[in-house]
Amino acid sequence: MAVALSGAKPWLVATVVERRAETPTAATLLLDVDGWTGHHAGQHLDVKLTAEDGYSAQRSYSIASAPDGTPRIELTVQTVGDGEVSPYLTSSLEPGDRVEVRGPIGRWFVWRPAAPTGPPSPPVLLVGGGSGIVPLRAMVRARTTAVPFRVLYSVREPAEVYYADEWAHPRPGVDVTLIHTRRAPVASRRPVGRIQPADLDAHGWPAEFEPDCYVCGPTSFVDAVADMLVDRGHAPGRIRTERFGPS
Repeated sequence: MAVALSGAKPWLVATVVERRAETPTAATLLLDVDGWTGHHAGQHLDVKLTAEDGYSAQRSYSIASAPDGTPRIELTVQTVGDGEVSPYLTSSLEPGDRVEVRGPIGRWFVWRPAAPTGPPSPPVLLVGGGSGIVPLRAMVRARTTAVPFRVLYSVREPAEVYYADEWAHPRPGVDVTLIHTRRAPVASRRPVGRIQPADLDAHGWPAEFEPDCYVCGPTSFVDAVADMLVDRGHAPGRIRTERFGPS
């Protein structure tokens, strides 16, 4: 007999409202979650699929939407070619279908706006690699107009940019820089290649501004960016990281 751990979150039923293509290999799901109590920008949840024979598989996905006091959330899922869960989520789910979710999960990689009566929030630097932009997008959407954000988004080529329209027309107070590692738009002035210290110098915040830094992406990307930030004088305690990779 299984014994529930104290404080374990229950599985909730999520109904698909919409599935839209984000890139040729990724889709954004709009879900209504029965019993959802809210989340903070940067958190993730587990999604579980159960087959007719009882076999189940689950994976974790970052929440792409900002908390808005409703039970509606967004997930953006990258298809893993030999995956058990992601191909179904990105290609087969239709409005009205249901899946099970559990969350929100995570306390460290979270950004919260300052309280109206408290001290102002410091500036924010978000650095995302590939699908690591998903929780950072939630932070951008959750920001208050008084907090300046700078976003560096590293992606292989233009076709793989998530939320392209949002980055092309950013909100006031949000500066967005796209870094292409394999193929760049014709008008791009930056040579293709991985993110470099010069990119952080040109498009990030100086260390003396004491920004809150959030870095998300593959492990090698996150480690490299975090090291660059420390080398440039940013306090390690102000650098929050989230890594992802194969299950």
